[in-house]
Amino acid sequence: MQLKLDLQFFAGEKTEKATPKKRLDERKKGKVAKSQDINTAVLLLFCFIGLFVFGGYILKHMTGFYQKSFTEFIHWNVTEVSVQQVFTSATIEAAKMLAPIMLIAIVAGVASNLMQIGFLFTAEPLKFDLKKIDPIQGAKRIFSIRALVELLKSLFKIVFIGTITFTVIWIFKDDMLMTAFTNAENALGFFGRVTGIMGIAAIIALLFLSVFDYSYQRYDFEKNMKMSKQDIKDEYKNVEGDPLIKSKIKEKQRQMATRRMMSEVPNADVVITNPTHYAVAIKYDETKASAPYILAKGTDKTALKIKEIAKANHVITVENIPLARGLHSAAEIGDVIPEEFFKAVAEVLAYVYRLEKKV
Repeated sequence: MQLKLDLQFFAGEKTEKATPKKRLDERKKGKVAKSQDINTAVLLLFCFIGLFVFGGYILKHMTGFYQKSFTEFIHWNVTEVSVQQVFTSATIEAAKMLAPIMLIAIVAGVASNLMQIGFLFTAEPLKFDLKKIDPIQGAKRIFSIRALVELLKSLFKIVFIGTITFTVIWIFKDDMLMTAFTNAENALGFFGRVTGIMGIAAIIALLFLSVFDYSYQRYDFEKNMKMSKQDIKDEYKNVEGDPLIKSKIKEKQRQMATRRMMSEVPNADVVITNPTHYAVAIKYDETKASAPYILAKGTDKTALKIKEIAKANHVITVENIPLARGLHSAAEIGDVIPEEFFKAVAEVLAYVYRLEKKV
């Protein structure tokens, strides 16, 4: 009894790698190994590049809008129509300024996901599931080991990125103090450069951390995807079918094929036997084939049945041990006999035709 329980325990232990079918099923549900840190790092990198490339374009539209505001809009009377026109104009200008960055952000988001998991579209995660609003299940997720790991990761990222940005500020602290003695344009230019340096440093740090995060996500995904030996057996049964049912289906198919084969025996010209273990029924019809072909064949009980049907339908039976064995192993039902048997079969058929003429 104890041994049986131990075997059941080990059979249920998840020690096996996930099968391709399970991976495909989980992928359809949207469950894949993915690091959000890679998405964040790539998104920030592309957006910073976009700001450097389109910075002049954005500045031009921004200053143009300010100029129009303080030279044209400022003289308008405050009415419902004028306020609406100002807000409409501001919205259009903001859309023009942000459009390149938004487009770059969309491309970056798609690219980072394609880089990790390839193309995947599924609505499965959007389906309503009562388990998602189950407070007990929610509490389990909140206080799980994975949630604790994610919390520690987030705290580490905050400290790591904060340390890097503070270091950049500390390096340029003297220059920052000196901006009090420069004009506004130079001060803004300096803070823009420092912000750019902090951004690039933070992006590099995030890319560095994302490598480790992706490795962890892959490890955790593979761990959760593991299957027990019983799971693999159950999956095989679902895919291939229950072995018992499958064997019964095959047996039924064999019986149907045998019945079809037996129904062709009365049409044979001759049945060649060995005489007890093999039987091969042959037909020669030049309108269907250029050479004699096999209508039926079998061994033991099937051979005996073929001979019985042949006898009942007055089909001549010829005993030829080597020819019967050779034809049985060399050709399948419906096949033309191989060339090396032409002469022997022709002699048998000639003999049969002579007997039929005598009759």
